[in-house]
Amino acid sequence: MPPAEQGDVFAAAERSPVAIGIVDGYFHQVPSVWHKEILWAMSQGIHVFGSASMGALRAAELGAFGMVGVGRIYEDFREGRITNDDDVAVTHGPAELGYMALSEALANIRATLHESATQGIISDATHRTLLEIARDTFFPERNFDSLLRSAHAQQLPEGEIDALATWLPAGRIDRKREDAIEMLCRMSEFLATKPERMEVRYHVEKTYLFDGHAG
Repeated sequence: MPPAEQGDVFAAAERSPVAIGIVDGYFHQVPSVWHKEILWAMSQGIHVFGSASMGALRAAELGAFGMVGVGRIYEDFREGRITNDDDVAVTHGPAELGYMALSEALANIRATLHESATQGIISDATHRTLLEIARDTFFPERNFDSLLRSAHAQQLPEGEIDALATWLPAGRIDRKREDAIEMLCRMSEFLATKPERMEVRYHVEKTYLFDGHAG
């Protein structure tokens, strides 16, 4: 499925699946998946999982209501280690190109830089500076090539930056992809148990605003 937008979870829920999994979702120029449509889906007995990106954020926000979060990014949102959707934001290509990512998520950069420091590719000081540069970069322009160029422009240790550039192709960590796969595995295991329909302890009021947005 394409990245989810407002109304997509409602539409999927109307087909009465056992479970719905949310990974990526629109948030900038297209209305995002609405909390209330997720709550409504669960009130209809549908188990809802989330990970990696928009799914992780919504799961952290709606965990108290029964949405199931999976993965490291979800855990970071839940524990408050990250609080901004900018951490998972990327630009992507059109449907005919498979929504190919055109920028790098800060969550992936953070995980990759941490691993490179752990392996001694870069120092702790360089690690901190590179992470600051990545945070300060507007998300559509955020990628490793631009990060390395900025590192050279700021005259960070040349040997470390060159070593990082050599290490990166194989060392890059795609945390969003890892978390999405983990969610799919968790859902597969869950569905294999032939679960009962979900039961919730809340009531979703179908207001005019909800009907207008979901429909």
